[in-house]
Amino acid sequence: MNNTILLGLTGAGALLLASGLAHADPCKLALESNDQMQFNVRELSVPAECTEVEVTLRHSGQLSARAMGHDWVLAKDSDMSAIVNAGLAAGPTRGFLPEHDKRIIAATPIVGGGESATVKFATSLLQAGARYAFFCTSPGHATVMRGRFIFGGDPRLVRASSAPK
Repeated sequence: MNNTILLGLTGAGALLLASGLAHADPCKLALESNDQMQFNVRELSVPAECTEVEVTLRHSGQLSARAMGHDWVLAKDSDMSAIVNAGLAAGPTRGFLPEHDKRIIAATPIVGGGESATVKFATSLLQAGARYAFFCTSPGHATVMRGRFIFGGDPRLVRASSAPK
C-alpha cells in the first residue's frame, strides 16, 4: 500500500474516532472510586435537555466492598450530612442508606474493587441552579468522597472535573 493511501486511511480513522468522542451522551456519566477513598472527579454536570441521567460508578481498587466499599449518592447539598448520619444508623446490612429516604435523589449500591454499579434517574427530580452534592455513605467516607453535581450547566465547560491526585 502506498504512503498516500495509508495516510488517508489513518486520517479518516482518526476523524471517525474523534467524532465518536465528540458525540458522547452528556446524559450518561461515569466516575471511579478507589482504595484510597477518592472519587476521580469533584464535579459532574448534565445539561437541562437531559430527561434522564445515568451514572456509573466503577471501583478501580482491589479491596472488597466490606473492607473499602463505595457508593454514589445524589442529594441536595443541604441534606448530605443528615443522610450520612441516617446511613450510619441504617448500617451495613442496608448499605449505609436510610430506607425510603425522600431526600435521596439517586444512589448506587456499595461496590468493591473491580465492581461497578449504575443508577438511572429522572431529571424531573432536579431543579436547574439548585445546589446538589454527590457523596459516598460508607462510614467516614463523605468527608473526602464528595463533589458538586450541576444540573442545567453547560456540559462543554464542566462535564467531569478531575480531582487532584
